[in-house]
Amino acid sequence: MKMVMAIIKPFKLDEVREALTTLGIQGLTVSEVKGFGRQKGQTEIYRGAEYSVSFLPKVKVEVGVTDEQVESVVEAVQKAANTGRIGDGKIFVYDLVQAVRIRTGETNAEAL
Repeated sequence: MKMVMAIIKPFKLDEVREALTTLGIQGLTVSEVKGFGRQKGQTEIYRGAEYSVSFLPKVKVEVGVTDEQVESVVEAVQKAANTGRIGDGKIFVYDLVQAVRIRTGETNAEAL
């Protein structure tokens, strides 16, 4: 099993969710986060004063998948979240050692 974590632009969330739903992904976790990458934040003007915003708003999407689903999930997220501009985000894949569904006690792939 793998955990796929994607940091994306907030306005792309619905497109990513729809892409994952078409693959049969039944659940995911979404968190509002702030951060920066190569764009190093941005400069904004508020009431005539210029200030630097170091951390930009992003959305973190996490989904647990079987090993067989990893490539299709990564590809779907990449296509759905892509705008072609800097700051589109990143996708991380890491090992998921164990999963347990609390209600039924199902474990690992059955719990996903």
